[in-house]
Amino acid sequence: MTTLARPAAVEEQAVNKKKDGRGGAWLSLLAWVVGILFVLPVLWMVLTSFHSETNAAQNPPAVFAPLTLEGYREFFSGGASPWPPLLNSLTASVVSTILVLLLAIPAAYALSIKPVKKWSDVLFFFLSTKMLPVVAGLLPLYLFAQNAGLLDNIWLLVIFYTSMNLPIAVWMMRSFLSEVPVEMLEAAAVDGAGLVKTLRSVIAPVVMPGIAATALICFIFSWNELLFARVLTATVAETAPVFLTSFVTSQGLFLAQLCAAAFVVSLPVLVAGFAAQDKLVQGLSLGSVK
Repeated sequence: MTTLARPAAVEEQAVNKKKDGRGGAWLSLLAWVVGILFVLPVLWMVLTSFHSETNAAQNPPAVFAPLTLEGYREFFSGGASPWPPLLNSLTASVVSTILVLLLAIPAAYALSIKPVKKWSDVLFFFLSTKMLPVVAGLLPLYLFAQNAGLLDNIWLLVIFYTSMNLPIAVWMMRSFLSEVPVEMLEAAAVDGAGLVKTLRSVIAPVVMPGIAATALICFIFSWNELLFARVLTATVAETAPVFLTSFVTSQGLFLAQLCAAAFVVSLPVLVAGFAAQDKLVQGLSLGSVK
C-alpha cells in the first residue's frame, strides 16, 4: 500500500506545481497589463510633447507625425520663465521634506521603541488630521495668511506642506522603527549611547530604506500639491503645478506646450523615483506584516 501511495503523491505534487506555475504566469501577465495601462498615458504625453500644436490637436491623433522641439522651445523661451516656479517647488518640497523627517523620526521613536502613555490615542490624533477635507480648511488658512502678511510667500507653503505630510511620515516611520531589533538598542544602551547618538548611529542605518521611502513620498506629495499653491501664491511664490495651469488660456489649449511643460515638471519626481526605487521597495517591505 505504501509503495502504491508514493507515486500518487508524487503525481499530485507535480499537478500542483503545474497549477502554481500557470497561476504565477497569469499573475505576471496581469501585472504587465496593469503596468502598461499606467505607463501608456505618460508615454503618450511625452510623444505629444514632440509634436507641433497642429498635429497635437488632430482627431484622430497623428501618432506618426513629424517630431519637433517647438513645444520645449516655447516652454523655456516663452513669455514667462519656468525657472522661478521650478525653484519654488524645489525649495518648498526639499525643505518641507527635511523638516518632516526631523520631526517624524523622533515622534515615531517615542511611539514605537519607547512608547509614551496612550500612544494609540496619539496615532489616532495624527490620523484624524487627514480626515478633514483640505478645501474645508482653505478659507481659515487664507485669512490667517492674509492677516499675517504671508500671502505669496514660499515659506508659508513650506509650513503647510510640513504639516500636511507629517502625519503620514509618523505612521510610516513608526512601522519601520518597529522592525529594529531590540538587542541593538540594548547594546547601544550598555555602551552608554544617548538618544541622539542612538538615532543617528544605530537606528538610522537600519531603517535607511524606510527613511528614503518616506522622504520620496513626502517629496512627491509636496511637489504635486496644487490647491494651496494656487490659492495662496501669485507671482513671487508660484510653484510648478500652478505654472502649468497658465497653458490653459481663453485662446485655447496649447496641448503640445502643455505636454512639454508637464514632462519637464515631472522629471524631478521621475528621476528621484528611479534613483531611489531600490530603497523604496526595501522601505515599503520593511514595515510589512511578517
